Amino acid sequence: MSNSFVDPLDNPVVRQNAATIREFTGGVDVKLAVTLGSGVGPLADALTDVKRLSYDKLAEFPRPTVSGHAGELIFGYLGKAPVILLKGREHHYERGNTKAMAVPLRSLKAAGVETILLTNAAGSLKHENAPGSIMLIDDHIFFSVNNPLTGEQGDNRFVDMSQAYDLDHQESLKAEAKALGITLPQGAYMWFPGPNFETPAEIRAAQVLGASAVGMSTAPETILARHCGLRVAGLSVITNLGAGMGKTDLSHEQTVRVAAQATENMKKLVTAFAQKFAAIAAAA
Repeated sequence: MSNSFVDPLDNPVVRQNAATIREFTGGVDVKLAVTLGSGVGPLADALTDVKRLSYDKLAEFPRPTVSGHAGELIFGYLGKAPVILLKGREHHYERGNTKAMAVPLRSLKAAGVETILLTNAAGSLKHENAPGSIMLIDDHIFFSVNNPLTGEQGDNRFVDMSQAYDLDHQESLKAEAKALGITLPQGAYMWFPGPNFETPAEIRAAQVLGASAVGMSTAPETILARHCGLRVAGLSVITNLGAGMGKTDLSHEQTVRVAAQATENMKKLVTAFAQKFAAIAAAA
């Protein structure tokens, strides 16, 4: 069929999950969700009136195999702003599935969420963006034959990615960071499948291609989010310099440990962003 549109939300699993999420939040109109990357889990400590729902209660939500990813949906308030936190995501390297987060993201959209803020731990390709800092993601590079939309039907699978990371959200995050005195460089995030860290040659190639940070998540989720109509914002916690750029051996333990150094700034920045987002949504 020419110009066919296939609704990614027209799925009984997605509809049931959405109903479960709405019941879990007590019918509160939640427009913002945040995916917590490695080491960013403590952001949940900033919430008030917290409720937790295990992924076991939601069909086709991931069962994380990585330490630091608990596998639960958390509802609460950042200041007066209602938010949902996804504590745990599935990465390609766990089961070779780039579309593992399709149902969770579609379920959030069907439940009324409009924007997903994706956070991750990443390696910096710029010495001035040192470990412990935060980078605003303004674009990404995703070179893989295993696209998360492979097998989808309808002409809407050909998703426009020219503004994958919402420009209004970028401006809002930059403004809030400036007000808080938080340095927030921006740049492109390049996805690697993992689980091994990148080689020095791969890091040099990423630099030539224009990337500012590298990591093993976020890009597939952004593609899936845009496909189902979610707006996207992205933040990387810089946990290390890319291979060959520093003298520190790379490990998951180091990723989690260094990410914790940025916890307070992440709490402040995400809280401020959520408050502004809620105010704009209320006025719309």
